[in-house]
Amino acid sequence: MSKLKNKVAVVTGASKGIGASIAKYFATEGAKVVVNYASSKEGADKVVKAITDNGGTAIAIQADVSIQADVIRLFNEVKNTFGTLDILVNNAGIYNYEPIEQISAETFHQQFNINVLGSLFTIQESLKLFSEKGGNIINISSGASNTPLPTGSVYSATKAALDAITIALSKEFAGRNIRINSILPGIVETEGSHSTGFIGSEFEAKLVANTPLGRTGQPEDIAKAAIFLASDDAAWINGEKISVSGGIYGL
Repeated sequence: MSKLKNKVAVVTGASKGIGASIAKYFATEGAKVVVNYASSKEGADKVVKAITDNGGTAIAIQADVSIQADVIRLFNEVKNTFGTLDILVNNAGIYNYEPIEQISAETFHQQFNINVLGSLFTIQESLKLFSEKGGNIINISSGASNTPLPTGSVYSATKAALDAITIALSKEFAGRNIRINSILPGIVETEGSHSTGFIGSEFEAKLVANTPLGRTGQPEDIAKAAIFLASDDAAWINGEKISVSGGIYGL
């Protein structure tokens, strides 16, 4: 399988969860993958090892996407290693569900700085490395951007902002052969959803009960959609918000 043969891809927040799965699946399709991480070097190294043990090409690069200097360094290292870039996946993100009475400036800015500003920083730098053939940007948003849940006002707002960026840039990039789309995952089983106690909770059971396909999503469900959007199979798809949610956000 070689839908992404010889493509160079940066996947942010790829040391675990959805990002790790996207990195691994991209590599199986022939992409050379940059596994970005903010703090979990061990996790990123495991992803790189899994890729290289399977015959793929990958490197891990630390950078906090909310810090512009880190992002500039990240893409300079990409340029020095691979010379170019074809695909950017903005997956790095955090969420903090809390009632309105508990929202603070600190938690507000932390979520917006990583989920929104960080994506703007990475897009700015990716434009410098895309060749004359163009490029491909995939923003990992959330079904919460369209269907916010209680106590998720700030998180949902960050993802709605990211979707607005996707649509605006799809028009701003006119004539440059750069495609940009958002993937809106539903409930997905990851390390994060386990550590927060979501998996196995009554809330998960309620959401699954309202999901037409009747299950919690897996990281590979999102990764397979990302492969499609990154490949030439999706050459006529641009500026779209694509829900990958088992149908819960299509109700």
